[in-house]
Amino acid sequence: MKKLRLALLIGGISNEREISLKSGGEVQKALNPERYQVSVYDLREGLAPLVADAPGIDVALIILHGRFGEDGTVQGLLELLGIPYQGSGVLGSAIAINKHLTKAIYRLEGLPVGRDRIACQGDHLDLNSLAEELGWPIVVKPNREGSSIGVQMAKNCKELSAIINQTFSIDREILLEEYIEGREITAGVLGNQSLQALPIVEIIPAEHHEFFNYEAKYRENASREICPAELPEPITRLAQEYALRAHKVLGLRGYSRTDMIVRGEEIILLETNTIPGMTRTSLFPQAARAAGLTFGALLDRLIELALEK
Repeated sequence: MKKLRLALLIGGISNEREISLKSGGEVQKALNPERYQVSVYDLREGLAPLVADAPGIDVALIILHGRFGEDGTVQGLLELLGIPYQGSGVLGSAIAINKHLTKAIYRLEGLPVGRDRIACQGDHLDLNSLAEELGWPIVVKPNREGSSIGVQMAKNCKELSAIINQTFSIDREILLEEYIEGREITAGVLGNQSLQALPIVEIIPAEHHEFFNYEAKYRENASREICPAELPEPITRLAQEYALRAHKVLGLRGYSRTDMIVRGEEIILLETNTIPGMTRTSLFPQAARAAGLTFGALLDRLIELALEK
């Protein structure tokens, strides 16, 4: 069998570069050398090598996170070069990385979300009015970052003012949200036309973490995951239904992972990831493994989906 010539895109220039490099290294080790001839491209080093090699590339695996990787920019380049790639296209990627726009589309679809306000750099913000509208504590997020980069929680106006200023150094748009206390879960979707909802993963941060922030995600022993999540069956089915609906309404392809909070008998959606973390122990591969797909088999499936017309 002729090997597929595969371009593995890693690194890049976003704030999630180190996460991408870690994911990319594990993906490279897991790709079957009998099936794939792999060339690795760190996009921080420039685009010229990828452009030059494009005529000889059969498919690309984008293992990039955040802006200039997960936001439609690299997807647009690959479209121009005629290289198939896994995951969502330009439009779906650009929408999903924008948390405020994603939540607006969730609302149009009738999916449950928490209260929020968008703010742009230079806006005058009445912090007391924000507190009345959203309640304490208030969660502050860069509008277009992943991996919980820059996400902080303010418990009073003094903290909120300082956190807002810090967050504007990361993104010119920030999202201010009500804090929703509950169980953090994530629900994966796999497929193109025919979609499969994967088993739910519950994320339990260590006691010294108030929520699943960047440190809780990537520091050793800072959180633990349960897959399949130990939830009542109706909640599991509802979370999977919401993940499928979010995937469809955002116009996504290939795979996605939607983060949610379970509060009592209701579920509130937070955001949808179009290129989930791809180390063996990342949340999406854990869910795929619970569905019967090894890490290598998951990568094979993503490549198959990339090559589907």
